[in-house]
Amino acid sequence: MAVKIKLKRLGKIRSPHYRIVVADSRTRRDGRAIEEIGKYHPTYNPSVIEVDAERVAYWLGVGAQPTEPVLAILKKTGDWQKFKGEPAPAPLLVAQPKAVRPTFEALGGEDEGKGEAITQKKKAEKKDEAAAESTSAESTEA
Repeated sequence: MAVKIKLKRLGKIRSPHYRIVVADSRTRRDGRAIEEIGKYHPTYNPSVIEVDAERVAYWLGVGAQPTEPVLAILKKTGDWQKFKGEPAPAPLLVAQPKAVRPTFEALGGEDEGKGEAITQKKKAEKKDEAAAESTSAESTEA
């Protein structure tokens, strides 16, 4: 039985997420897997790659063959170089935490709420005009 380390696709249509799995080479892409050994989220910036290095080393040691996309991921994480005995690559870029935006109060803003709207609604203006016209018409008739 030939065993492959390949990607299993998850997620919505335009937001793919992948699991790095060990599966029989005859199974379909999203089919049954022997073991899940990592995650890959390419849509995040920077992309998220999580690999269980011990399990990868075990499966490569027993003869599992990685597919081309998985091989590229293993080269990025350094697991392939460790397996082959080559020097390790540069460390991966890690996402920096986003800066928290200061609040309005922290910036020294003072809110002097007036409690009323600046502009009036158009419907109210039309009703007021109609009421004024009717009262002026009544006063002219009398």
